[in-house]
Amino acid sequence: MMPGGLSDTKPATPEVQRIADEVLPQFESRVNRTYRMFLAIIYRTQVVAGINYFIKVQVSEDSYVHLRVFNGLPPENQGLRLDGYQTGKTRDDPLTYF
Repeated sequence: MMPGGLSDTKPATPEVQRIADEVLPQFESRVNRTYRMFLAIIYRTQVVAGINYFIKVQVSEDSYVHLRVFNGLPPENQGLRLDGYQTGKTRDDPLTYF
C-alpha cells in the first residue's frame, strides 16, 4: 500500500463491527431513520493524520451502505467521526474512496 492509499479489501473483524456500531447513531441521525440490521461486511483503511475506515455495512437483506469513519491520533483523538456515507449500495458494489 502506498502512503495515503487505500489498503486491500479485508473481511470485517469484531473491531470493525465495533467501529460501525459506535457511529451508527451519527449515521441514523444524518439519514433520519433507524436500522435493525447493521452488519459490517468488508473494510479498507487509509492512513492519514489518523485512520480512515471505509466500511461496507449490510442494512437489510439486499441493501448496503458505505461508511467513511475517521479515527484521529492521540492526543487530538476526539473519538470516531462519521465523515461520509453512501446509501443505495449493493453487495457487489466495490468499496472505493469517497
